[in-house]
Amino acid sequence: MKKILITGANSYVGGAVKARLSGAGYSATVLDMLGDGWRAFDFSGYDSVFHVAGIAHLKEKRRNKDAYFAVNAKLPVEVAQKAKAAGVKQFIFMSSMSVYAGYGNANITEKTPFKPKGYYGHSKLKADTELQAMQSPGFNVAVLRPPMIFGKDCKGNFTRLKSLAARVPIFPKIKNRRSMLHIDNLAEFVKLVIDNGSSGVFFPQNPDYFCTSDLVKSLAAASGKKLRLTPLFNWAVWLLYPFMPPLRKLFGSLTYDPALSADFQNAYQVKTNAASVEASV
Repeated sequence: MKKILITGANSYVGGAVKARLSGAGYSATVLDMLGDGWRAFDFSGYDSVFHVAGIAHLKEKRRNKDAYFAVNAKLPVEVAQKAKAAGVKQFIFMSSMSVYAGYGNANITEKTPFKPKGYYGHSKLKADTELQAMQSPGFNVAVLRPPMIFGKDCKGNFTRLKSLAARVPIFPKIKNRRSMLHIDNLAEFVKLVIDNGSSGVFFPQNPDYFCTSDLVKSLAAASGKKLRLTPLFNWAVWLLYPFMPPLRKLFGSLTYDPALSADFQNAYQVKTNAASVEASV
């Protein structure tokens, strides 16, 4: 029976992964990373460490810069160093598609250079690259760069879309494309990474891209609400688009090239987009 240590308590992703691993017969332990108590914890005997502790939703104010880099950049490296010294064979890090966020309407390929935005993106990238450099014989480092994660009871941007779908009767009909990843698909992928003892950089995503307008309509329908899509307001969206980051995030396109996640999608039957939306309401 494999022993997995999940570093980061009260994590949406960590909780889903723990449930999947426990259901598969693994021993999965969650370690709270607040304060310095984790430093006294014995990492020896664990096969893999899955690091999910991080800061995502602090305002991008200068006073919060140190917090972002302390938690998202410095802490993962310190945890990996402790794991390596204790003889742990694998370290899995939750990075983010945010390391490419500055591209806006782009299709990310393996040749796309980094372009993070804000303290969150820059701090994730710093840990991402430093951890890859720790790869060595006997210590495999796997870095995951998922797009927006969604699912039942999730937090963040997807929750805002669900709230919007429940409140508005009409919504702009704009065609964009976004990579997204259902939480169940992510949990299954982490299990596969552990099963295979994998190392490297991975880009798990759902099999098809999402259109924001269609997604909001589907969320409304799954909640029993009627929502109409109309192009009448598109002119206002595009007029304000260059000046309003929330509009760019809502209606812009950002995708991973399908080739980046082909191995993930072929490894098992991922949830289809329709099933994922229905399971998220």
